[in-house]
Amino acid sequence: MNLDALLSAMTPEVFERIQEAVETGKWGDGSRLSEPQLESCMQAVMLYQAKIARSAEHMTVNEHGEIVHKSKQEFRRELSPSQPDSIARFKHEDL
Repeated sequence: MNLDALLSAMTPEVFERIQEAVETGKWGDGSRLSEPQLESCMQAVMLYQAKIARSAEHMTVNEHGEIVHKSKQEFRRELSPSQPDSIARFKHEDL
């Protein structure tokens, strides 16, 4: 299967299941991933994050296969693009 076909067949739900399997080392039914399954699943997760999800995590893989590290300032911009330097403020009575 080529990469484009793999990505077009991978729904967000399938991605979440594969990602959980990589994180826990187990499939949803509790059976353990074999070493080749773990390796293939990790590659699929990185490919999906790079090409589809455009992950906002601290470290991810971009569409060119390069590892990307984001700074705190970049996180702030992504989390609050309309007001990058603002924080929530409350009056004492509001709490």
